[in-house]
Amino acid sequence: MIAERPHHDGLEGRIADAIAPAIEAMGYELVRVQVSGKEKPVVQIMADRADGAIFTVDDCEAISHQVSAILDVEDPIRSEWMLEVSSPGIDRPLTRIRDWERFAGHIATLELHIPQDGRKRFRGVALGADAEMVRMRLDDGADAAFPRSNIRRAKLVLTDELIAATQPPTTDEPEAPAPRAPRSRKPEAPAPKGRRDPRKEH
Repeated sequence: MIAERPHHDGLEGRIADAIAPAIEAMGYELVRVQVSGKEKPVVQIMADRADGAIFTVDDCEAISHQVSAILDVEDPIRSEWMLEVSSPGIDRPLTRIRDWERFAGHIATLELHIPQDGRKRFRGVALGADAEMVRMRLDDGADAAFPRSNIRRAKLVLTDELIAATQPPTTDEPEAPAPRAPRSRKPEAPAPKGRRDPRKEH
């Protein structure tokens, strides 16, 4: 079964198409690709473990090495670039149908490309999604549907209920905690750099 992939356009779309098959083969799912900055662009890769286990710094490093090797060959960015890999975190972006379905009942915000009902920004309870639309119950109590193609960005809002829902189940036996990747930030171990200037190599 092919994992559902988030939609990206332009440069981010080319990067997503290049790396998604490889990281899926490693047991991960692509959540988002984001490229920021002009002088030395930062390629931010957000991924989940397909088995639902906690995403660790080791996972960040494994994806970093694979993605760096792919992008060195594909060469989508002609200048020097930096790579960052992270987990989605608790207040994660909602980029796929499965995200909207999994977190139905939790509070989310979204921003549109084109205004709907005179607004671009909305907040409310996620109700689910299908291939065309996402559904929310807005803060004023009204139900609304938004075309997925018009959503610029959407993410969960950090609440006590969301934290409780995303905690791993407890067991009677004490267990050493697994290391966690920092929430929506660069992992503690530095990710490998991208293209390097050969004149600086020794």
